[in-house]
Order: sequence, then C-alpha cells, then structure tokens
Amino acid sequence: MRSRFGICCLLLTGILLGGLSTPVADPGVPKAEPAAAPVKNRKPLPPDAFYPLALTSVKPAGWLRRQLQTQADGLTGHLDELWPDVGPNSGWLGGTGESWERGPYYMDGLVPLAFLLGDPKLIAKANRWINWTLTHQRPDGSIGPAKNKDWWPNIVVLKALTQYQEATGDPRVIPLIERYFAYQAAHLAERPLYEWAKYRWADEVVSVLWLYNRTGEPSLLGLARELERQGHDWKGEYASFPFTHKTTNHELGLGPGVGNTDVAMSAHGVNNAMALKTSAVWSLVSGDDADRKAAYRQLRELDEYHLLPNGMFSCDEHLAGRDPSQGSELCSVVETQFSLEQLVSILGDPAFGDRLEKIAYNDLAGTLSKDMWAHQYDQQPNQALCDLQPRAWTTNGPESNVFGLEPNFGCCTANLHQGWPKFVASLWMATPDDGLAAVAYGPSQVDTVVNNGVRVRVNEETEYPFRGEIHLTVNPASNVEFPLVLRIPAWAEGSVITVNGHAVEGVRAGEFLRLKRSWKRGDQVALRFPMHVRASRSYHNSVVLERGPLVLSLRIGERWRKIEKGMSKPARPPAADWEIVPTTPWNYGLAINLAHPEESVRVVERALGEFPFSADGAPVEARVKGRRVADWKLVGGSAGPLPQSPVAVQGRLETLTLIPYGSAKLRITAFPQLAE
Repeated sequence: MRSRFGICCLLLTGILLGGLSTPVADPGVPKAEPAAAPVKNRKPLPPDAFYPLALTSVKPAGWLRRQLQTQADGLTGHLDELWPDVGPNSGWLGGTGESWERGPYYMDGLVPLAFLLGDPKLIAKANRWINWTLTHQRPDGSIGPAKNKDWWPNIVVLKALTQYQEATGDPRVIPLIERYFAYQAAHLAERPLYEWAKYRWADEVVSVLWLYNRTGEPSLLGLARELERQGHDWKGEYASFPFTHKTTNHELGLGPGVGNTDVAMSAHGVNNAMALKTSAVWSLVSGDDADRKAAYRQLRELDEYHLLPNGMFSCDEHLAGRDPSQGSELCSVVETQFSLEQLVSILGDPAFGDRLEKIAYNDLAGTLSKDMWAHQYDQQPNQALCDLQPRAWTTNGPESNVFGLEPNFGCCTANLHQGWPKFVASLWMATPDDGLAAVAYGPSQVDTVVNNGVRVRVNEETEYPFRGEIHLTVNPASNVEFPLVLRIPAWAEGSVITVNGHAVEGVRAGEFLRLKRSWKRGDQVALRFPMHVRASRSYHNSVVLERGPLVLSLRIGERWRKIEKGMSKPARPPAADWEIVPTTPWNYGLAINLAHPEESVRVVERALGEFPFSADGAPVEARVKGRRVADWKLVGGSAGPLPQSPVAVQGRLETLTLIPYGSAKLRITAFPQLAE
C-alpha cells in the first residue's frame, strides 16, 4: 500500500505537469471507490438546509453539456489567447500586466468549467493559474501579485482555490489558505477593508467558513467577525431602503473628478447582487434569526422598486427602476446566481431555486451570443436595437448593449465565465440527513455518497426548461435508504411525480417533496411539471408571459452587423464586436385574456438543436395575436416610454411569435395590452 506521502507526491506531480483530468462519468452503476462526501457545518455553526456537493460531483449531460462545451469553444476557452488582461503577462501569472481582479474573475469560472467538462486542455489552463498562486505564497502568508495591496482580488481567488481543491484534493490548498487567513487577520487593523472589499465581505466569509468546516480552527470565526465589523451594513441599508427610484449621478455623488462614493457603492448593481447572500451567510456565525429574515427583506425591496420582467433587478450600472428599457449588468446576473445558490443552500426555500432557474435560463442565456464568443455589458427586457447610441443608463456608456469582447468595461469579460458551470454544480445538493436534493433542474448526473457512506449515482434525463418532463434513474452501489428531495416549482400546479410507475401523494407547488425509502439499482422517478402559459402585470400595467421557468419575448428579425469602428477597445480576432438591428417590427400590443391566457396563446414545441438560445434555434414558440402600436417608437436607441395599458389602437390583428427570452437577442418582453 502506498504511503500518504507517496500519494501526495504523485498527486503533486500530476498537477504540476499540467493537470488532473476528470474523465466523463460512466452513466451506469457507480464503482466501489469512495466518492467525495459532502462537508457539513461544524458547531457552533447551525446546520444548512442543504449542503453543496464537491465540484465534479454533479456533471452536465444532454443539452446542458453542449452548452458548457459551447462556452469552452467560445470566450472562456480562448480568452487568455486574445485578451491581454488575462494573457501570459497577467500579474496573476507572474507578469507585469493587470494585477487586480480580472485574473481572479477568470479563474473563478475557468476552474469549474474545466473540471466539469473533464477537458484536458482547459484543465491545463486552469492549473497554470492556480499553480502560480500556490507556488508563490510569500513567507508572511500573503498571496497574489506583490503590487496588489487590495483585499478584494484575493477574495475572488479564494473562491477559485476552494473549487479547485474540491475537484482535485490538492494537499497544498488548505495550508496555503490557512497561512493567508492568519496573515490577513494580523493586518486587518492597519489595512481595513475598503471600497469593493468593504461591500463584498460576505464572499470572503463563504471561504472562511469553507475552511472552518474542514479544519475546525476557532480563530477563523474571529476573522469572520472582524470582516463583518469592517464590512458594509447591508442589513441596515435594506431596513430603511433609500433607493426607491432610478438613481442619478447627482444623488450618487458621481461626476467629473469624483470617485466612488459610499452612496454609489451602496447602489451599485454588482455590489447588491453579491450582497443578496450576505445576511444569510452571516446568520451562520451570528445565529440570529433576524439575519435570515433580512435576506428576504432585501429581495422584497429590490423587487418592489427595481424588478424587471426577466426576474433580474435593474442596474445599468446603478439601481435603475422598473422600466423594461433599463438594463442589468452581466456581472450582476452571474453574481445574483451565486448568491441564490448560497441562499437555497443555507435557507432551503424552494423559491430561491425558482428564481435561480429563471435568471440562469433567461438572463444569463439572453446576454450571450449563441456561440458564446460575445456578450453584452447591459441587457434590456425590451431591447429593440443593439448599437452604439447613448442610452438612458444610470451611469454606463453607449457601448453597453452591443455584443462584443469588452463592451463598456472589462469586468464582465473576466467574470461572465462562472455563470453556467456554477449553476450546473448547484443543481444537486446534500441534505443534512445524508440524502440528495434537486434544488434546480437540468440534464445532469450526480455521483456522491448517502446514508452510511453508500455511493449513489442519479442520472437526470430531461429537456427542461423547454419541456416539463424529467426522468431520474437512481443507481446506488447497494440497496440503501435515504431521502430524495425534489423541488416542485411554484408555477407547477398539478405536478405528477411517480416512483417506478406509482404516483406519489402530497405533491404541492412551491414546496420540496421528500421521498424517503430504500432505493435499489434502477429505480425510476418521473416528474411531470405542467407548463401552462402564465400572464402577469408589470410596468405601466403591461403584460408579461411565461411558460415554466422561461420568460417569453417577441421574436424580432435580427441582422448581426460587425462593428468596424467606434468601440473604445475593439475586439481582437477571432472575437468580434456586433450591433444587431431589427428587420421586422417590434412595437406590438397583445390581444390576450389575462385571466385565461391559454385561450389566447398556442404553444409549438420544436426539436432541441445545437443552439437553443438563438432566435432560429428556439425549441419553444408561442403564437399570440397583436396589433402595431404606431406611437410607440425608439427613443435614443431603446424602446421608448412603455404605453400605459390598456391601449386602444386600430389596424389588423397579426399573429406574433414569442420565443424564450434567452433565445431572443432582440426582444419585447413587457407588452402593452390592447383594449377590448
């Protein structure tokens, strides 16, 4: 038998030579070797509702694996080859180039994508970034480029390191983080949190608690308390929420010669997206139920004053009200997803799973080109044109809604990569009593251990979110009793769940269904979620249509036109910058019965192809009647003020085609309702 030292040496050799590859999992019965067991909270931390599984415990399958492969074939897999900020001269690779947040952001998405796909080329790239940090820790415990004196980029690197350790078991990671936290604890008094780190302190607490649950070192909880003491009081801000309208440069204190002010940082979209998890994360240390309740208060306030019909809050760059022609920054989308993944884990509310799916399957998909070679900085629910005209953003520039490599600002170019892989990794979680929970749905395979350490594999076959049928095959290594917990979406009234063909009682929308039984190899669980079209009211009494977790938007003819000049930082080939101009009308009102929308809408399902998030590849279409609203025109490149519904207009009724929001890069999502 090899010694522990020998195993570690072999492990390190494999890492340094270019990578621990993760083979694609066999869909059959799990092998006998142990899988990674979920790590639970140590006392005095209270238990989580669900525990995240180690990275690579959940693998994508079906169309979702193709989506991650598309990402690997696009910007994520090639960004270091064409964008200097994460190129070979990065300070995070020992060079003299960019040494702040962009290398860490890139790592935070590259690492999970590489190991979820088991792609040797991507793993070698990820290992190059990770190994530099692991082999260049200074004697005092500090990490990263020596010229960086800001705590904030290190917070992001910690997230990448913890994911990497889960995927590889690399024995260097935990000692390095221990030394770094000791260094930081010794220097926070003279170098307190400031600017971004002050507002994003909870992201570090996530890593602090990750380490505490593995080592039990009591001083780590002291570090968490000091981070909270120095950090921004998000709970207090939302107890008396000051941003009840679209913010302005004047109230934010922004303008020529003015830097980031505390007010501007408080209203900053990405800060608020990251802050969504703050109170829940802190409740693990404080033990105060008021902190858990504060997480709900924050969402309620954002929803009331800034919710858009796509499920995101507006932030272009700062909080911007409910007009569907306002935008949401891509960084805010992926950080909201990460916050929701933390919230559903800690609090166990199925509503967070509903919201997570809505944002991933609509907002994340909708702000990326179908081949994932280009992205927007800001997306709009009502987006009739993407070009370089100045728009009514709160603080962003005119490049913000074109598709490109680095529109407006490079933070999203670096940070977009975490969205899809972290979503996949969070589809399944562990229950406190050694079972499994499906907190979100998508084609996948989960491989972990359950009751008494028995290994189990569950294969999830589905075309969700485009279809409502999901089939689970449970394959334990031996017969074993454990709970299988299934989220029933709030919109899925009338859902039917069967186990080996027998219907299960007690299925209620908006709740988790708990199936505790002795599971044997080949057990089948079938879920059928009715996907009726739903209608709701939005801004100016407008109409929004949804089907399952998908928001429906008008399909507008798209002409993609390469931007040859006008970008402040033009894309380098093979990347390109694009404007999209409409080739069909967009200004329609709907003739619809809100009380019974199924009477007004006909749904057509199409084959699921290579690019489901594209206008020509949309797997779902909804046909509905509407009329042109002639007075509704473009203003400054955006759909002008949304008419107050109902609107009385003349003209012939036309049959309109709506497709999933994520498939429509030009779109109308909030429609005027026609008067009867």
